[in-house]
Amino acid sequence: MIMPRPTAAQLSYGSCTVVFSTLAMLLLSQTSSGVGIAVIAVAALLLGLLVAMTVPMPRKPRVVAMRRPAEAEREKAEEPALSQS
Repeated sequence: MIMPRPTAAQLSYGSCTVVFSTLAMLLLSQTSSGVGIAVIAVAALLLGLLVAMTVPMPRKPRVVAMRRPAEAEREKAEEPALSQS
């Protein structure tokens, strides 16, 4: 399975989430131990990954088959002839 490349929106949302959630959790928890900081950093990275993966991917353009005017005119001309016989 081919993995699509992340878009600029996914990278920016994920990065902002990591930075801001890390700051918020460090300020709210007031931890100074290395283990506490590591847990907060891992939690922020996971949260950033979750946010980046939930940003919708751009859709591929849909191909719509269009009839040529000549074909449409031919079909209109053939319809009455078929219904009369």
